[in-house]
Amino acid sequence: MPELMTRTGTRGEPAVDPDDVTIAYIGGGSRQWAPNLIQDLAQSPLDGEVRLYDAVPESAERNARFGNWVDDRPEATADWSYEATDSLPDALAGADIVITSTQYDPAETFVHDLDIPQEYGIHGAVAATIGPGGILRAMRTIPQYREFAAAIREHCPDAWVFNYTNPVHFVTRAMYDEFPEINAIGLCHEVLGTRHRLARYAREELGMDADREDVSVNVKGINHFTWVDEARCKGVDLWPVLEDLLESDHAYQRFTPEDLEGESVFTDNWQVTWELFRRFGVLPAAGDRHLIEYATWFMADGVEGLNRWGVRRTGSDYRAKHWTPAESDQTTDVEAWLAGEKEFELTDSDETFVDIVLALAGEKTYVTNVNLPNVGQVDGIEEGAVVETNATIRAGEVKPVAAGGFPRPVRSLISGHVDTIETVIEASREGDVDHAFEGFLIDQQIRTLQTDEARELFADLVAAESEYLEDWDLEGSSVLAEAERDLQ
Repeated sequence: MPELMTRTGTRGEPAVDPDDVTIAYIGGGSRQWAPNLIQDLAQSPLDGEVRLYDAVPESAERNARFGNWVDDRPEATADWSYEATDSLPDALAGADIVITSTQYDPAETFVHDLDIPQEYGIHGAVAATIGPGGILRAMRTIPQYREFAAAIREHCPDAWVFNYTNPVHFVTRAMYDEFPEINAIGLCHEVLGTRHRLARYAREELGMDADREDVSVNVKGINHFTWVDEARCKGVDLWPVLEDLLESDHAYQRFTPEDLEGESVFTDNWQVTWELFRRFGVLPAAGDRHLIEYATWFMADGVEGLNRWGVRRTGSDYRAKHWTPAESDQTTDVEAWLAGEKEFELTDSDETFVDIVLALAGEKTYVTNVNLPNVGQVDGIEEGAVVETNATIRAGEVKPVAAGGFPRPVRSLISGHVDTIETVIEASREGDVDHAFEGFLIDQQIRTLQTDEARELFADLVAAESEYLEDWDLEGSSVLAEAERDLQ
């Protein structure tokens, strides 16, 4: 397999100095990711500076104050400084690492991604990474990330780029499409959650003392639709445990809407996971709320159908409230901590960022799941498409692990989603709305509609979010013109 992502000409030469790391954070005003990162860095063996850039400068300034406040606390063991900037070139200049973590105001975008498809009978549980809502999110995000990739090419072409922005597969693919030599990896914690669950089964079923780091999996697929065909805990094969559990009551649960009242939308009952494992012989490695949007049978009966499998739909009211600090239930509350209105305790996010940076710095070898263009690590999926597998990370190198292929039915499902993603990426090069609609039309959620209904849904979404689609040629679209004529 070709070696991918070698930053330096000399194999094994560290790409990052652990005592002097410069991080540019695009989306540095983040209310969840940035505060978590700040706390992780404060407890790490790394030192350096973080430049926070955000479209809302006061949000970046708030996080810079928080970062320096955390760094001054006695329990912080690292030495970091934080500075907000309203200049993207200044943030990126000479950076070793770039983090991307952005989204548009959900009250103006995300709520439409959820509510408008529902009017057409499509009840997505998340609507963030695939399906009509995920595709519109990709359309409004991809042009911005092309600009980020171009700026990285100009100001820090050798930087390692960590993308957390959804939809991860669309966004990471867009950056490579704009700047093929970029050193970008897409990161997501869904596979980490699966490893946590498998560690729990090792404890409960085998009596092992186990946590996530003790579990290794052979993972492959696309983000939020990954699959595992090998799982071990401290060298012990977990597959017989999974096969036994598959035949138990644990894997045959049914839920009613009443059963799920009061449950978090993030509660994962694993019933979709068990059903797909039962049908195809490989284990899905993402939360059920994401899986159902790629394996669309579970959406067939609307909200009641989701509930039957133990999945609660993320409603637009939740998304809007999550964006409003006074109503949000998220775990970070920077302003209250800074004002002394809420007790602060330095915690660990359980994410992999620090481990990856330490490995790039030559301090360790680390294996974790990442999203990268396919250069052969996944069989049967087209070259260049962004896929998710394990990668071995060491000094100056991220090398994807060969993971093999899939049973034919699973490969068919994944390939269909890759075709949607690649079609939208192709369309984004020229802002071609009609070509993007072709990708929309072949999406597996959309196939439940007649083509004219699909066109109307697409036009409704575009109309509701047109303010965020200025890089697309809306006026030149025949699809949108047809939809408008039908309304007259």
